[in-house]
Amino acid sequence: MLTKILAFVNKYQSDIILIIGVILISLIAYAVGFLTAIEQCKPDIQIYEPETITSSHNYRR
Repeated sequence: MLTKILAFVNKYQSDIILIIGVILISLIAYAVGFLTAIEQCKPDIQIYEPETITSSHNYRR
């Protein structure tokens, strides 16, 4: 059984390394994107009612 596994690994060694490399690069890219998104967290936009003009302001002079 072990000899069959070793034969398989030896036969497809370059393909296995390529697959592992693609998976590692994908995980690293995801982690970098996730960390960048956390760093760029901004507070929510809050919209307030405009202040009404009170009669205490005398705009006519």
